[in-house]
Amino acid sequence: MSDTADIAKPGFFTGLANPTRFLGYSARLLPWLAAASAVLLVAGLFMAFSAPQDYQQGETVRIMYVHVPAAWLAMMGYMVMAVSALGTLIWRHPLADVSIKATAPIGAAFTFLALATGSLWGKPMWGTWWVWDARLTSVFVLFLMYLGVIALQRAMDDPVKAARPVAILVLIGTVNIPIIKFSVEWWNTLHQPASVIRLDGPTIHPSLLWPLLVMAFGFTFLFFTMHMVAMRTEIRRRRIASMRRAGAQENRTATNPILAKQGR
Repeated sequence: MSDTADIAKPGFFTGLANPTRFLGYSARLLPWLAAASAVLLVAGLFMAFSAPQDYQQGETVRIMYVHVPAAWLAMMGYMVMAVSALGTLIWRHPLADVSIKATAPIGAAFTFLALATGSLWGKPMWGTWWVWDARLTSVFVLFLMYLGVIALQRAMDDPVKAARPVAILVLIGTVNIPIIKFSVEWWNTLHQPASVIRLDGPTIHPSLLWPLLVMAFGFTFLFFTMHMVAMRTEIRRRRIASMRRAGAQENRTATNPILAKQGR
């Protein structure tokens, strides 16, 4: 009897497939994520403004502490959507499309932040606000992909019907992620090559690297905090929409006895 009960009892990841259990898990986890985000961002900002100037870039190097984490999370956010898209198409996870819908606006915001701060950083370094080189162009395409996902989601009223085409569009867009990553190696661009995640180790001085890593962790915790809040909001929104549809159906059957007898 106990063996059957243990098998029937949902585990943590299985329980996440249930929206009610997800709301319970996330309610307990959310304050810790928010607190970690706040502590890391405050510490990161303090370290960023206390870090020394770069010998070439001067004070403008401080833009790096926002630009680089935003660019990382722009790509990571899309990969979160890609994994969620697989969950929709292959595993039919009931919250996978909720995750995509929650991620798209957040990823778009981080991508826009990366483009904006990159433009501010590029003006004093390159002498221009924008260059249509491979890295900048591919990141701009990523921003358009986020907007396309959001537009497709909003174009269809039924989220269940929208889940499959949205997931397919997300997976198509993943071909752009390796282009962004390796564009500075495949083509001649103004953008500098990778200086943190390298096989031979980071090329940034530790006095500049540590504030960057703390800011990156702070932005990452912030991303997942906003993602969890957005998922909770979307679950509740869908429940309210379902209740409204059920109420409208009851009103129609109550006012039309013929439809009620026919079970419509």
